[in-house]
Amino acid sequence: MTQAKSGDTVRIHYTGTLNDGSTFDSSAGRDPLEFQIGSGQVIPGFDSAVSGMTVGEKKQVEIPADQAYGQPNPQAMQAVPRAEIPADIPLEVGTQLQVQTPTGQVMPVTVTEVTETEVTLDANHPLAGKDLTFDIELVEIA
Repeated sequence: MTQAKSGDTVRIHYTGTLNDGSTFDSSAGRDPLEFQIGSGQVIPGFDSAVSGMTVGEKKQVEIPADQAYGQPNPQAMQAVPRAEIPADIPLEVGTQLQVQTPTGQVMPVTVTEVTETEVTLDANHPLAGKDLTFDIELVEIA
């Protein structure tokens, strides 16, 4: 049987869970995820896990944070004066917002703290610092 290798385009079904067992993402009920192994389209640990699999093979892998979304970067957190945020924007901890960088790029952020004078926004990936577990099934090697 052919094994998936770097450069191959693959289609996989997956379910990703956290250490507490909660599911953060899944392809269940959707088309399989398609990506090219080694292209940087998925996190490094996921790339490594799929490499070497054969069509129809299923496995469970644990991917440490350093091979997933990395550790949280303190520089990606910024306190913004509350007065700079329009009054119609909800400011509850956990709220996901989009901000525009000085270069015009849109970036997702999460509200992590709200005080009378400041709002702290976190631009780290929501899964940064978390170890991930994936159940993977290789559906096709294109």
